[in-house]
Amino acid sequence: MSAMYTTDEYGRPFIIVREQEKKARTTGVEATKAHIMAAKTVANIVRTSLGPRGLDKILISPDGDITISNDGATIMSQMAIENQIGKLLVELSKSQDDEIGDGTTGIVVLAGALLEQAEELLDRGIHPIRISDGFEQACKLAVAHLDTVSDKIPWSSDNTTDLFKCAKTSLGSKIVNKCHDQFAQMAVDAILAVADLERRDVDFELIKVEGKVGGELADSALVRGIVIDKDFSHPQMPKQ
Repeated sequence: MSAMYTTDEYGRPFIIVREQEKKARTTGVEATKAHIMAAKTVANIVRTSLGPRGLDKILISPDGDITISNDGATIMSQMAIENQIGKLLVELSKSQDDEIGDGTTGIVVLAGALLEQAEELLDRGIHPIRISDGFEQACKLAVAHLDTVSDKIPWSSDNTTDLFKCAKTSLGSKIVNKCHDQFAQMAVDAILAVADLERRDVDFELIKVEGKVGGELADSALVRGIVIDKDFSHPQMPKQ
């Protein structure tokens, strides 16, 4: 490896590296398999936190902060992943969390399983584009089958028992699971307050989650209106 010493227009020195050490470059099917291996590694990390028997992970940041969670999005957001495919899985989990709010672990495990099956098809000589087209067709068939086996649950604004059960199930793996009855009811009430029932659409921009330091989870409440963050002009002002 050779280098050249020079300066910029301000006279600051820097070094230009002309030739770096030879690095092996992987192309074709081998490169695809390398990416699949990276994705499977990430999926295996969060696999043990999936399901009712899933285990919590203890994550320690470089600053020494400790995070304990079995939520896929939380775990993957704390991981220092350099591989680009691994980063795509992190974004996949984050997107699932933003759009659905649940299933962040399952979607990564599912992606890893699909790629594992794709690796076997690659070994048979099937082109990646053909494999991708096959996955798309399989997805359409799976969605169509779900429509045939799913049940329609009648509900109304006066009877929200089934909605409450769905919200309670989703909160089982969250940090608020100790108060999941309270938070599930708050979630249902908040959704029904802003939902367009005719269009069957919910504008989540109309729901704002505001956290405050102090108190307990049980002190949380749903405010049907606007919350204004206002501090005292002077610390000695009366609070009543």
